[in-house]
Amino acid sequence: MVDMGRTAPQTQSERRACGGFTLIELLVVIAIIAALLGILLPALGGVRKTAQAVKCSSNMRQVALGWATYANDNDDISIPGQMGRYSDESKNVYFVGNGYQYRPRWYVTMGAAAGFYALIEPRPEREYEHNVQVNNEVFLCPNAIDWTSTRNHPYGYNYHFLGNTRFKNDEEFGSFVNFPVRASVIHVGRTVLAADSMGTAAGKPAADRTPNLADGSRHPQLTAMGGHGYALDPPRMTPNSDHADPQYPGAEHRSAPDPRHLRKANVSFIDGSVSGWTLEELGYVVRGNGVVEAFDQTADNSMFSGSSIDRDPPPRRD
Repeated sequence: MVDMGRTAPQTQSERRACGGFTLIELLVVIAIIAALLGILLPALGGVRKTAQAVKCSSNMRQVALGWATYANDNDDISIPGQMGRYSDESKNVYFVGNGYQYRPRWYVTMGAAAGFYALIEPRPEREYEHNVQVNNEVFLCPNAIDWTSTRNHPYGYNYHFLGNTRFKNDEEFGSFVNFPVRASVIHVGRTVLAADSMGTAAGKPAADRTPNLADGSRHPQLTAMGGHGYALDPPRMTPNSDHADPQYPGAEHRSAPDPRHLRKANVSFIDGSVSGWTLEELGYVVRGNGVVEAFDQTADNSMFSGSSIDRDPPPRRD
């Protein structure tokens, strides 16, 4: 007589039919998913980095357009890197389209001319020269989105050759290092306008560089990425030339492009083109430890000089 109250043990095929998994099957599925993630995550990371580089390129094209607009509206004068500091403080405050800013840097002045303002709240007081926050994403690199102060900025300008309004020798002599510069005489083919910048951390070994200080301050050892990043020094400098941080001149405090996009720096040129370049392709000399040399005579300034000729930057002092 059959005992109707008992059920015969299920076979493996019967358990599958009921939708169950054995422990071994579950482990195999988990292993397959892990393997797929291991394959897909690096690819997705690469896609994200490529998207950031493309967005950065788009920003820099607008920067080039802003540069041309400023020159067109200002008697063919190339935009200065930052206005010189006059002893008469009333001369150091400038209208920037949506307010007044103390000694605005190149991208703030550019935004005023082109109509895309860099700052939501410009400040005319001297204490806000360095730490006003940049709000417009056109002037912020998506791969360094927290580099937001007006001084420790992600995009550096070729100020040596395109417009340096720091005073030569001293204000009393009444002359600037290199200003005004006529935009129409600049060789448009391959003259650097601006680039992703690592600031004065470029003169230090890569292992010694520290994170950006978005409040506009300086690291005690001047090792922060993006420090004085708004100013881009050319490949070859001289002891007599200006430096991105004029208070701390010297080879160890030079500025240079930052190869933050797939090991290349996005570079905007006078003709409006934007492309990725290594530092060596731009003419810089880089040591094995990452230090970007300042005074190496083999460095080449021809892509920065505005004439396609390898020239030293203008001297700051006679």
